[in-house]
Amino acid sequence: MRWTKIRLERRDRVTWSWRLICFFFAILGTLLVTGLLISSAGKEPIEAFKELFIGAFFGIESIVETLVRATPLILTGLAAAVAFRAKIWSIGQEGQLVLGAIAAYWASILFEGMPRIIVLPAVICLGFIGGALLGVFCGWLKARFRVDEIISTVMFNYAIFYLLTYLLSGPWQPPGDFYIQSAPVIEKALLPTLLQDTRLHGGLFIAIFVAIIVYFLIKRTPLGYEIRAFGANPIASSFKGIKPTRMLLVVMLISGGIAGLAGASELLGVHQRLNTDISAGAGYTGIIVALIGGLTPLGTVIAAVLFGAMVNGGFMMQVITGVPKSMVFAMQAITLLFFLCSTLMSQYRIRKVTADV
Repeated sequence: MRWTKIRLERRDRVTWSWRLICFFFAILGTLLVTGLLISSAGKEPIEAFKELFIGAFFGIESIVETLVRATPLILTGLAAAVAFRAKIWSIGQEGQLVLGAIAAYWASILFEGMPRIIVLPAVICLGFIGGALLGVFCGWLKARFRVDEIISTVMFNYAIFYLLTYLLSGPWQPPGDFYIQSAPVIEKALLPTLLQDTRLHGGLFIAIFVAIIVYFLIKRTPLGYEIRAFGANPIASSFKGIKPTRMLLVVMLISGGIAGLAGASELLGVHQRLNTDISAGAGYTGIIVALIGGLTPLGTVIAAVLFGAMVNGGFMMQVITGVPKSMVFAMQAITLLFFLCSTLMSQYRIRKVTADV
């Protein structure tokens, strides 16, 4: 008697050509499924995609705004990528971003009387420290009390948002102001504008610089080797002298600090005051960006620009074609699903096994 079984088998070698083919099919699948959703809403898919592309990339203003939208996603994506490379499932980029913004604003008050050459670096550093402290605390909870990092980081996302709301409706609310927001950040703490009469700010350079640092950290340093080894097999890595508790705290510190930089960047470059929209979901979206980017710095940057283009072009698509802007969030989810499937397809193959019983 013969039986046949279908199983997934890991490829011995994955070529770049095969990766590109899988990447192409992921994009094609995303466009087809999104097109069907747009058609079901009674709109023309080709027209909607055209307006989305025009809104994202047609003209200097559109490109600049896409980069502005992509900047926090690059940083939160890198924060998620560092944690996930070590198989530490931190979902706290949203809260770390907000706490980084809170710390940066507090620093701008604390160093108000000092010259700009001191104020700006201090504010950026405090933003990093704010996010890093939250990350380390969640790591400590896991190391000391075995609190799952997914649960602790998600819960602190809400706790930090409520802290922000309290500060903006109480201690940091300007007298006589009925809006839930802080006073403007002092001029010397703001990031420089890269193009006149646009919102493009120095946070883009910070994001690119951090991406380069993360690349060299992961690929070229002993710590990066330890992170990759710990992610591959934490038990085996412990026999090589890699201490799990130390690795957990170091990775959560780096990841949280990068997310905190995203908060400082948004505060000092875009909003220029604290408000409840300081994040706008960039922390959660950064996780999707990191996964689509293959947990690599370059892939994360590319994915962040793609998602920034979706958000920016979504407004033009809504105005011209009437497609709801919420369709952009559906596109992001569909993109994630297809890219995860393409990653699986690039690394594994389906094999039919026949045997005699």
